Amino acid sequence: MQGMNHPPKNLQGILWSCSVDKLDLEKDKIYIINQVLSYGDLSHVKWLLSIYSRDIVEKVFLDFPIKQYREPRFNFVANYMLNVRTRLNPNRYVINIPRNIG
Repeated sequence: MQGMNHPPKNLQGILWSCSVDKLDLEKDKIYIINQVLSYGDLSHVKWLLSIYSRDIVEKVFLDFPIKQYREPRFNFVANYMLNVRTRLNPNRYVINIPRNIG
Protein backbone atom coordinates (compact mmCIF):
# COMPACT_ATOMS: atom_id res chain seq x y z
CA MET A 1 0.00 0.00 0.00
CA GLN A 2 2.76 2.36 -1.03
CA GLY A 3 4.00 3.22 2.47
CA MET A 4 0.83 5.09 3.43
CA ASN A 5 -1.03 4.27 6.62
CA HIS A 6 -3.93 6.69 6.28
CA PRO A 7 -6.10 8.03 3.48
CA PRO A 8 -5.16 11.50 2.20
CA LYS A 9 -6.82 14.55 3.74
CA ASN A 10 -8.71 15.32 0.53
CA LEU A 11 -10.89 12.25 1.28
CA GLN A 12 -12.11 13.63 4.61
CA GLY A 13 -15.34 14.83 3.01
CA ILE A 14 -16.38 11.30 2.03
CA LEU A 15 -14.81 9.57 5.04
CA TRP A 16 -16.73 11.76 7.44
CA SER A 17 -17.28 9.35 10.34
CA CYS A 18 -13.80 10.01 11.76
CA SER A 19 -10.59 11.82 11.00
CA VAL A 20 -8.64 10.36 8.09
CA ASP A 21 -5.59 10.53 10.39
CA LYS A 22 -7.24 7.87 12.57
CA LEU A 23 -8.21 5.56 9.72
CA ASP A 24 -5.89 2.68 8.92
CA LEU A 25 -5.81 1.63 5.26
CA GLU A 26 -5.75 -2.06 6.15
CA LYS A 27 -7.95 -2.27 9.27
CA ASP A 28 -10.57 0.14 7.90
CA LYS A 29 -10.55 -0.95 4.27
CA ILE A 30 -14.20 -2.10 4.27
CA TYR A 31 -15.35 1.34 5.37
CA ILE A 32 -12.91 3.19 3.10
CA ILE A 33 -13.71 1.15 -0.01
CA ASN A 34 -17.48 1.34 0.42
CA GLN A 35 -17.41 5.07 1.19
CA VAL A 36 -15.27 5.85 -1.85
CA LEU A 37 -17.40 3.67 -4.12
CA SER A 38 -20.60 5.24 -2.75
CA TYR A 39 -19.64 8.90 -2.55
CA GLY A 40 -16.32 9.48 -4.29
CA ASP A 41 -15.71 11.12 -7.61
CA LEU A 42 -13.49 9.64 -10.31
CA SER A 43 -10.31 11.06 -8.76
CA HIS A 44 -11.19 9.37 -5.46
CA VAL A 45 -11.85 6.06 -7.23
CA LYS A 46 -8.54 6.39 -9.07
CA TRP A 47 -6.80 6.83 -5.70
CA LEU A 48 -8.69 3.82 -4.31
CA LEU A 49 -7.50 1.61 -7.15
CA SER A 50 -3.94 2.81 -6.68
CA ILE A 51 -4.05 1.66 -3.03
CA TYR A 52 -6.12 -1.54 -3.27
CA SER A 53 -6.09 -4.08 -6.07
CA ARG A 54 -9.22 -4.43 -8.17
CA ASP A 55 -9.66 -7.92 -6.66
CA ILE A 56 -9.69 -6.52 -3.11
CA VAL A 57 -12.14 -3.76 -4.06
CA GLU A 58 -14.43 -6.28 -5.73
CA LYS A 59 -14.17 -8.71 -2.79
CA VAL A 60 -15.09 -5.99 -0.29
CA PHE A 61 -17.99 -4.82 -2.47
CA LEU A 62 -19.34 -8.37 -2.82
CA ASP A 63 -18.59 -9.80 0.63
CA PHE A 64 -19.25 -6.75 2.82
CA PRO A 65 -22.21 -4.90 1.29
CA ILE A 66 -23.21 -1.70 3.02
CA LYS A 67 -26.70 -0.34 2.47
CA GLN A 68 -25.71 3.19 1.53
CA TYR A 69 -25.59 3.28 -2.27
CA ARG A 70 -28.06 5.24 -4.36
CA GLU A 71 -29.45 3.04 -7.12
CA PRO A 72 -27.64 4.75 -10.03
CA ARG A 73 -24.30 4.58 -8.19
CA PHE A 74 -24.85 0.94 -7.23
CA ASN A 75 -25.58 0.05 -10.84
CA PHE A 76 -22.54 1.98 -12.06
CA VAL A 77 -20.20 0.31 -9.56
CA ALA A 78 -21.57 -3.20 -10.05
CA ASN A 79 -22.15 -3.18 -13.80
CA TYR A 80 -19.51 -0.85 -15.20
CA MET A 81 -16.76 -0.13 -12.75
CA LEU A 82 -16.33 -3.64 -11.33
CA ASN A 83 -18.24 -5.49 -14.06
CA VAL A 84 -19.53 -7.96 -11.49
CA ARG A 85 -20.73 -11.08 -13.26
CA THR A 86 -22.78 -12.30 -10.29
CA ARG A 87 -26.38 -11.16 -9.89
CA LEU A 88 -26.45 -8.97 -6.78
CA ASN A 89 -29.40 -8.30 -4.52
CA PRO A 90 -29.87 -4.50 -4.54
CA ASN A 91 -31.68 -4.78 -1.18
CA ARG A 92 -28.26 -5.27 0.40
CA TYR A 93 -26.80 -2.11 -1.15
CA VAL A 94 -29.40 0.46 -2.19
CA ILE A 95 -30.40 2.86 0.53
CA ASN A 96 -33.97 3.59 -0.57
CA ILE A 97 -35.03 -0.06 -0.86
CA PRO A 98 -36.38 -1.62 2.37
CA ARG A 99 -33.91 -4.13 3.77
CA ASN A 100 -35.99 -7.29 3.69
CA ILE A 101 -33.43 -9.97 3.02
CA GLY A 102 -34.88 -13.37 3.26
